[in-house]
Amino acid sequence: MKEVSISEFQANCVSLLEEAQRTQKPLRITRFGKPIADIVPAAPDLSNRDWIGSMKGQIEILGDIISPASDPEDWEVLRD
Repeated sequence: MKEVSISEFQANCVSLLEEAQRTQKPLRITRFGKPIADIVPAAPDLSNRDWIGSMKGQIEILGDIISPASDPEDWEVLRD
């Protein structure tokens, strides 16, 4: 983890944040040699991902998924 002093961070804030985002490595801010904050790159934005097909390869279908799970003769609502 890269360490920078608070004065260096104040002088180069934007470029240090861009570097953390680009390298995906955290950055530690120190004051008098003691850590006071860790800058962690943000997780990727998944809000605009299409949900259709997002589970591709994750699910295995076993058996018939169309026919009813029980026999229609067992259904009380269909009885006369």
